[in-house]
Amino acid sequence: MKEFKEVLESRRSVKQYDPNVKIPREEMKEMIELTTKAPSSVNMQPWRFVVVDTPEGKETLQPLVQFNTRQNESSAAMIVIFGDMKNYEYADKIYDEAVERGYMPKEVKDVQVAKFVEMYEALDRPSMNDIVKIDSSLAAMQFMLVARYYGYDTNPIGGFDKENITEALGLDPERYVPVMMIAVGKAAAEGHQSVRLPLDDVLSFR
Repeated sequence: MKEFKEVLESRRSVKQYDPNVKIPREEMKEMIELTTKAPSSVNMQPWRFVVVDTPEGKETLQPLVQFNTRQNESSAAMIVIFGDMKNYEYADKIYDEAVERGYMPKEVKDVQVAKFVEMYEALDRPSMNDIVKIDSSLAAMQFMLVARYYGYDTNPIGGFDKENITEALGLDPERYVPVMMIAVGKAAAEGHQSVRLPLDDVLSFR
């Protein structure tokens, strides 16, 4: 079991993986479940994960990953993260469970859900797009840390065919917007060390 600081400091962006290492789907489900503990705006949890771990799935991705073919070919899986533009349709399901668990009274739930759904339905597409991408990016970072905790390596990928990937994976492009792709597996070689700007360049107090 890794200490949290060790998880943070040992994470690298890895481009080449051991193709013989597979991640059992039950273990993948555990990692995704921990990933969904990430925060989201009014707890709408707009992230949707497509785990591509079969040869057929990888073949579908290959023409869409642009210059990231090494990761697709060698990783245990490619996690494609989408944002659900109609995430508010799950509001009752989310908040009903909160009531059942005793986290809030039903009267509060009814008021909050009505308010949140009305607010979300009134958003234009660019505004909702911003929300789901921010929330799904929080989940993406969480997944990379969870994967490292489990002993795996990752590489976040933004360079892929965003115009076609949604339909290629069988989703509705009007509803689901691609956010990020993450390669995951065991590194074939240790990831490169990288540097960070000093705090003076990125931090200020007021």
